[in-house]
Amino acid sequence: MKSIVLVGGGHSHAIVLQKWQHQPLANVSLTVITPQAQTPYSGMLPGYIAGFYHYPECHIDIKQLAHSVGATLYIDTVINLDLENKRIICEHQAPINFDIASIDIGSTPATINIPGAGEYAIPAKPVDNLLNHWHQLLTECHRNPDLAWKIAIVGGGAGGIELAFAIQGHLSQFTDNLEVSLLHRGDELLPNYPSSTRNIIQRILEEKNIKVFLRESVRAISQNPDTSLNIICESSFQVTCNRVFWVTQASASPWLKQTGLTTDSQGFILVDDTLRSLSHSHVFAAGDIATMVNHPRPKAGVFAVRQGKPLFRNLQRVISGKPPIPFIPQKDYLSLIGTGDGRAIATRGKFTLPPHKFIWQWKDIIDRQFMKKFN
Repeated sequence: MKSIVLVGGGHSHAIVLQKWQHQPLANVSLTVITPQAQTPYSGMLPGYIAGFYHYPECHIDIKQLAHSVGATLYIDTVINLDLENKRIICEHQAPINFDIASIDIGSTPATINIPGAGEYAIPAKPVDNLLNHWHQLLTECHRNPDLAWKIAIVGGGAGGIELAFAIQGHLSQFTDNLEVSLLHRGDELLPNYPSSTRNIIQRILEEKNIKVFLRESVRAISQNPDTSLNIICESSFQVTCNRVFWVTQASASPWLKQTGLTTDSQGFILVDDTLRSLSHSHVFAAGDIATMVNHPRPKAGVFAVRQGKPLFRNLQRVISGKPPIPFIPQKDYLSLIGTGDGRAIATRGKFTLPPHKFIWQWKDIIDRQFMKKFN
C-alpha cells in the first residue's frame, strides 16, 4: 500500500481531506501530522477577535476530517524531513514513512534579530498562541476597565490593519481608556493596494482614533518595571503599551533549511506549476509555506484555498503513476477588510468599495459557505 502524508493542517490540506471524502483512492493510506486538531480559518479570524463569531464557527476540525476519510492523525510537530529515506521526523512520534509528502504549515511573522520581540511580542501566527494571548487580554480588560489599555500593532499590511480594527472594536465596548497604535516601516499603509483603498483606510483609522506611525522600524522591545512594554524604533521614537501584536512580513519555519528542499531567499519551498518541489518530485507544498516560482503571489489565505483542489488532484495523480497537471493561480483577488464594527471594505484590482454593512454581510456569507464544506 502506498502512503501520502500531509504535513500541517492548513487550508489547502483541509480541502484535500474534504475532497478525499468523496473521491478516495484504494490501496493508498493517508496520514495527517499537525500540532493542533483545530485549524483556524484565516478569513474569519478578525471577525472572531472583533466578537462576531464563536470559536467553532471559525475553526476547521481537522481531527474529524481525518477520521471521516480513515486517515491516521498525529497531533505532533514536524521538525525535519529525511528525504533520502522518505521519512518524516516528528518531535514526539517515531519517524513516519511516506511515498508522497505534502507540506502546508503556514508561515510566521518575522521577529529574527529584533531584541525582545521573541519574548514580548505576540505574533499573529501560530494562531492558537495569538488567541491564547487575546483571551487573556479580554479577561484582564473585563476585570479592569478603568485601567489605561494601550495596544500596539506592528505591521501596516491588511492583516495588521484588520487586527487593529478588530481589537479597537471589541475592547472599546468595555473600556473608555483604550489607545491603539499601528506602526509600519514603510512610507504608506497597504503598499500593494490602490490609493483609493489606502485613503479610505486612513480615514477610518482617524475616525477610530487609531494612531498610525509610518517609517518606523522596530529596533527592540523592552519591559518596564510595571510590566508595560516599550517599543523602541530605529529613529529612537518609542511607544509604550500593554501588549504588542506582531503582524509583519511572513517568514518560513527554520527547520525547512536543513531538509535539502530548494527554497527561496526567505526560506519558503519553491514549487513548480503543479505545486511540486523543484528539487524533490515526491514532495508537494501549498499555502503560505510555498512559493510558486513561475507565479509568485502574496502570502494570503485566498491563494491557499485556491490551491486545495489542484493539490488534491495532483497528489492522487502522482501516487497513481500519472503526471501532475499544471495550475495557474489568479492574479487579482477580492480583498474584504473588516473594520471591526460590522462593516467591510471591498477591493479588487484598482476598484474599491467603501465600508458598508452589506459588504460585511457579503463577506460573512462567503466565509460561512466555505466553512460549511467541512461540517
